Amino acid sequence: MPRLFGTDGVRGLANADLTAELALDLSVCAAHVLADRGEFEGHRPLAVVGRDTRISGQFLESAVVAGLASAGVDVLLLGVLPTPGVAYMTDRLGADLGVMLSASHNPMPDNGIKFLARGGHKLDDAIEIAIERRMGEPWDRPTGGGVGRVKVYDTAVEEYAAHLESTITHPLVGLKVVLDCAEGAAHAAGPRALEDAGATVIAIHADPDGLNINDNCGSTHLGDLQAAVLEHGAQAGFALDGDADRCLAVDAEGNVVDGDQILAILSLSLLEQGRLAKDTVVATVMSNLGFVQALKANGVGVRQTKVGDRYVLEAMKVSGYNLGGEQSGHVILSDHATTGDGILTTLHVMERMATTGRTLAELASVMTRLPQVLLNVPGVDKSRADDDAVVAAAVAEEEAALGERGRILLRPSGTEPIVRVMVEAPTQDEAQVVATRLADVVKRQLSL
Repeated sequence: MPRLFGTDGVRGLANADLTAELALDLSVCAAHVLADRGEFEGHRPLAVVGRDTRISGQFLESAVVAGLASAGVDVLLLGVLPTPGVAYMTDRLGADLGVMLSASHNPMPDNGIKFLARGGHKLDDAIEIAIERRMGEPWDRPTGGGVGRVKVYDTAVEEYAAHLESTITHPLVGLKVVLDCAEGAAHAAGPRALEDAGATVIAIHADPDGLNINDNCGSTHLGDLQAAVLEHGAQAGFALDGDADRCLAVDAEGNVVDGDQILAILSLSLLEQGRLAKDTVVATVMSNLGFVQALKANGVGVRQTKVGDRYVLEAMKVSGYNLGGEQSGHVILSDHATTGDGILTTLHVMERMATTGRTLAELASVMTRLPQVLLNVPGVDKSRADDDAVVAAAVAEEEAALGERGRILLRPSGTEPIVRVMVEAPTQDEAQVVATRLADVVKRQLSL
């Protein structure tokens, strides 16, 4: 059977692909796998469950709770809370398992289930595979006092917001910021954390109704944020996504500050404080060449991984780095969090503004983004992308012509019959011409 777990849990169209029955079975199997590994030894097992604002999260939450409690696991209901908030509360409450119901930046009809291990860390791939293999198996059900207890834990937002505020040491008094909450999981925790830190906060898209999450708002739609920053005369604006594990920003003039620029700002901040582990930051191969050049010029090493926050996090864990992220705004500050956290990122960028007295535009100017063109070539045999001699020769020829002035990345999509061609060059026109030439070669050589 095909894998249920993707790079970020199990996702699909709620009540079609991701059903209550599937959610219940996954939860039962997760409890069984962890029990067999000895994770519940010597105590009553405990899980915490949080969700974003999608209406489907309500029935999926009930299904997850039913599965866990029927397998003998006690459950604390955290309610609506960002994914990094659930990770934090998993650790804070000493839970054996954390469960987050969210499809992040996906449209409202989708939803997802993400399991977190003790400490708030992502489950190992081996455990996810073990859960899948046990789906639908017969099992001995506990009865009487052996079933799990379910309680509402109603202070999660306050505790998580207090944790976020505690990670900065300089108050944000005097800074006015617009926060786009994407009608999602951070609509309460986000404004609270920033206000507690001393900022003046104008919250937009912070009135979720279960249907409007990510709807023309948040980190994938920055228009309303740009307009609000200009309207209110704010020094900056930050946009979260549905589960608030990422953010993008705009400066006082409404110009976009992307994940590469945010990562550059935080890298130099930690470097100056002597807190950037091994003077190195982790990014992906999609990071702009201007980001790599700027950090190297400032004495910061850049370790690049495959695309995906899981690969960033793996590299950070293995090598002991404490800062990593993606151009999409998924930034991991591992001194304070086990996953990307958009509110945490916002606080630390604003703290950098407060401590330096510099505007967000000035801080972001540490790097100059090279023009970048990304073309998707559909209807091709992506499995041959790395082996075709003609394609390889075309890439090599274009790379030789660009030299150190630019960069080429050709990679197959992980989920579609598509090959992505990315070109960075000194000018937009040159990047477009080179990308188009290479896309034509890929189409001609790899067509199905």
